[in-house]
Amino acid sequence: MRAAMAPVLACPWTWENTGSSVFHAFMNPRQRIALAIALFNERRFDQALAGIGDLLQGDEANVDALNLAAACARALGRPDDAEAFWRKALARDPAHAASWNNLGILLQQRGRGAEAGEAFRRALQLQPDYAEAHYNLALLYQQAGGLEQAVGAHEAALALRPRYPEASANLGLVLERLGRFEEAQRRFGEAVAHDPADAASLQHRADLLQRLGRRAEAAECYRAALLLRPDNAELHNNFAVLLARSGQPEAAEREYLQAVACRPGYADAWHNLGLSYTQSGRYAEAEAALRTCLRWRAHDPEVWNSLGNVYQYMQRDDDAEAAYRRALAARPGLAKTFNNLGTLRQRQGRAGEAEDAYRQAIAADPGYPEARWNLGFLLLAQGRLAEGWPWMEARHDPALARPIAVRPAPGFPQWNGEALDGKAIAVWPEQGFGDQIQFVRYLPWLKAAGARTVTLICHDALLPLLRGAAGADRVVPKSEAGRLAPHDFWVFMLSLPMHAGTTLATIPATLPYLAADPARRAYWRARLDTLPAGMRVGLVWRGFGGHVNDANRSLPDLSVLAPLWSVPGVAFVSLQRGMDGEPRRAGPDGLDLLELGAGIADFGDTAAIVAELDLVICVDTAVAHVAGALGKRCWVLLPAIHPDWRWMEERADSPWYPGVLRLYRQRHAGAWDELVARVAHDLAAIAY
Repeated sequence: MRAAMAPVLACPWTWENTGSSVFHAFMNPRQRIALAIALFNERRFDQALAGIGDLLQGDEANVDALNLAAACARALGRPDDAEAFWRKALARDPAHAASWNNLGILLQQRGRGAEAGEAFRRALQLQPDYAEAHYNLALLYQQAGGLEQAVGAHEAALALRPRYPEASANLGLVLERLGRFEEAQRRFGEAVAHDPADAASLQHRADLLQRLGRRAEAAECYRAALLLRPDNAELHNNFAVLLARSGQPEAAEREYLQAVACRPGYADAWHNLGLSYTQSGRYAEAEAALRTCLRWRAHDPEVWNSLGNVYQYMQRDDDAEAAYRRALAARPGLAKTFNNLGTLRQRQGRAGEAEDAYRQAIAADPGYPEARWNLGFLLLAQGRLAEGWPWMEARHDPALARPIAVRPAPGFPQWNGEALDGKAIAVWPEQGFGDQIQFVRYLPWLKAAGARTVTLICHDALLPLLRGAAGADRVVPKSEAGRLAPHDFWVFMLSLPMHAGTTLATIPATLPYLAADPARRAYWRARLDTLPAGMRVGLVWRGFGGHVNDANRSLPDLSVLAPLWSVPGVAFVSLQRGMDGEPRRAGPDGLDLLELGAGIADFGDTAAIVAELDLVICVDTAVAHVAGALGKRCWVLLPAIHPDWRWMEERADSPWYPGVLRLYRQRHAGAWDELVARVAHDLAAIAY
């Protein structure tokens, strides 16, 4: 809050100092007071007070002189004298509004709020258009927590004096505390318009605009404020946060570094810098930044939690656990740390301890979506499907740091298990292409549950493959979903297993449940017929690069699969370019490979090619689900770190695609060579 300053007093005439004393015997009281005001405004308080000393004595003391003397005494750090002067002025003239206002300022500063409020109200009774008194009363309300009253008093001051930057700025602060962010940023904008040098209001406005999601305007305000205050660490830090949220990590890091250059002990900026380094995979630098932060915040649970995450990414498991334990010692109920400890335990294969940690996180914060999602993921991976499905609904909680699914707003309600007899329901897509291919099998269940009309919305690239899906009365590409006619309900596709009460024993696993287009099969068969005689095997070695676990699930390049070429009688086909536009990563020379990926337009083409192959060998990507849904044999290469829940734990088969999919699991993180050697051995056993 801005403290109310002593008023700048007006002098109606100019003067010139020609000697040791500027006061002359021929001056009348009015002239002497005017000259003293000029001295006051130059902060020459002792001289001003001395020059009017004889006007303060006796029963005929001059009220204006007393008011000025009080202001001088207050400025000189003599509050008792200041109060005495104002009391004497008011005894001489109880209707002197300026003295009531100035006495109120003094009383407020001396902690006598009730008396200060009464003084300001007396000033306003005498002079209702006294803008300064309204403003000072607003500050008093503000300090006492009477925010709504402060709003009214500030607005009264501004109604009387629209160009009042202090009132606009303080009103902005009050509105911000009330959560009225849009109004608050407008008031800070007013303050800056009337006082362009007000860096504090620029910063407040920038922070609010960032909070409101108006990033371009916020950036403009931050830059303007930094021109005024280039040494302001908070400005650099907050601007960096905006840049990071805007997808400009390098610019953000430069601002964080500026912040700590301005203030080396600025813990928030060091923490944020550590988070930025973590997100870009620069773990050694992240560790150094977070360790620096801990010099000033040795027991900060958030920083220890962040450091634990860095160690977990570096696979320094003991250090990660120690950091998480330090965080929990400082704040025993820190849900995010229990959750992170759970992910550590899950990656280590200690599922029981991971489950305990996730449940502790949920107990600490029942609304924490990451822990609910992770618990659901773990339970599904263990085959405890009925338990896991409800927890997985957290995937579309908007509070997730990285929402996995976003609720649509089609204009009709989400289905929560109500009776479907005679109803129309729209099935909404979510997550990746593979998820939609896997769970489209549930549409016949909706029809069996009584749905009159089932409309499937799918990603455009899936339309050629899914337009003939069983149970779908209509298939609509997502690009046209905005024109969807009203339905009774909509439902996320991956919520259907929950509503169906699916367990391992009741998975709808009849294969095939999709088919490739015959015309497209004929086209691609002609291409494949150029291969030499033998077994035809399709390869996919990378998934979509934006997948959260892609660094673990994808192969570095084609050369990792080179041992497969040692198997005689096999012709290999690349399906590598898929719907994400990922180009083929060149492998070593001498690997004969028919490259078809560049010609694939959509999943209709992918399905047509797969239907003409004998086997698909791929990482965990949508092509595996295409093969499974077509009933085509497929071998899936799975990472040791965070394999997807649908492949479950330790199984070499999949209940979702029985008799079709075979799972090959890394025995250690990054150990692709050993895994590929097993695949080559098994391929040699079936090649012809």
